[in-house]
Amino acid sequence: MTLDRSVMLFAGCMVLLSVLLTAYVSPLFVWFTVFIGLNLIQSSFTGFCPAAIVFRKMGIRAGCAFN
Repeated sequence: MTLDRSVMLFAGCMVLLSVLLTAYVSPLFVWFTVFIGLNLIQSSFTGFCPAAIVFRKMGIRAGCAFN
């Protein structure tokens, strides 16, 4: 699995987790979903993604998006 796909998988899992937490624990977890969305937006403009940095250090090979 490439770094690109790992980041997308991680982001998708975090969105689903935040929706579940919002539905079953507290409505305030919607702010977690907002944070994830804002992070995705800023990384699309700047290319800076904290998850990509962590995954790269874990040895996942880079894809075309994170060169």
